[in-house]
Amino acid sequence: MRAIWKGAVSFGLVSIAVKVYSATEEKDIRFHQVHRADGGRIRYKRTCSACGQEVTFEDIAKGYDADGELIILNDHDLANLPLATSQSIEVLEFVPAEQVDPILFHKAYYLEPDKPAQKPYVLLRDALGKADKVAIVKVAMRQREQLATLRVRDGVLVLNTMLWPDEVRSPDFEFLGSDVQVRAGELAMAGSLIESMAADFDPELYSDNYRAALQEVIDTKLAGREVVVTPDAPAAPSGTIDLMAALRASVERARVARGDTDAEPETAERDGPPAEPTPISARGPAKKAAAKKTAAKAGGERRSA
Repeated sequence: MRAIWKGAVSFGLVSIAVKVYSATEEKDIRFHQVHRADGGRIRYKRTCSACGQEVTFEDIAKGYDADGELIILNDHDLANLPLATSQSIEVLEFVPAEQVDPILFHKAYYLEPDKPAQKPYVLLRDALGKADKVAIVKVAMRQREQLATLRVRDGVLVLNTMLWPDEVRSPDFEFLGSDVQVRAGELAMAGSLIESMAADFDPELYSDNYRAALQEVIDTKLAGREVVVTPDAPAAPSGTIDLMAALRASVERARVARGDTDAEPETAERDGPPAEPTPISARGPAKKAAAKKTAAKAGGERRSA
């Protein structure tokens, strides 16, 4: 990995020199735009809409449209912005992790300490893990100040940049103001479905089937073989459905998938009181282990599909 930023974590009066690395990478298969007739790459030129001339990067500035008036900013204007955190990751406070809404998270980075800073780095890492909290920090990367969190993952400090609160849109949908009534029996059956599908999350059980299929098409074309197109999946049903019947069928299918065929199907009257869900603590450890084993089996089937 190659460091994309260097600076220091400012933890009170302690300064910890670190290097920042991207913690994630996209695995999408990327395509070039080409001329269908001869496969030539499509190139784009930067031209000025006013004079029509091709423009080099050195002659390009940033312009802001202020109600019809164009404000031009150059590198000197941006370099003089008062970013106190331009070379530091400033710890502001420590908060419980559950208080940070995941919708705010943007991108993740690993922090590696410089050799002389290894001891204070490990001290902050261990203290942060023992406190079971995350640090709220400010950092300026690529000429932009960002809010972020510091947390511990696999023995390394991870910086998660975040959106500012005013960058998160509020949901404004018509159905939120509608008076939609859910019957008690439907709610109980939905709860049973959730319980029947409950498992410990293991991201390794899932894979990108679309990317795998696309790579197979590319490999087939590369080998000069005929590409076999599989039929489309059946369209999802439209219109009004029997919600209760669909929930019952879903619960039964989930039970069969988990091998729980001996259990009596839970029934609930359409307009009756909600059934009491089985407490998690009341289910023995053997059932939980079996459920996890079955979930792993199902995940394997998903990967091989």
